[in-house]
Amino acid sequence: MAFTKDMTVGEILRANPKTAEVFMSYGMHCLGCPGATGESVEQAAMVHGFDADKLIDDLNKLE
Repeated sequence: MAFTKDMTVGEILRANPKTAEVFMSYGMHCLGCPGATGESVEQAAMVHGFDADKLIDDLNKLE
């Protein structure tokens, strides 16, 4: 499954729990918060100030 920036953080975490490490490396430490699990990667990138495309690339490198 390829991840996209319109997917929610929660969807990605459920699809591959290993993605938590990548999210945390981008400063997203509250992955269980309702806002974090319900917002898209693009929304999270705006809030946390990182490049959504770079994060998606890193998430899609996981096996």
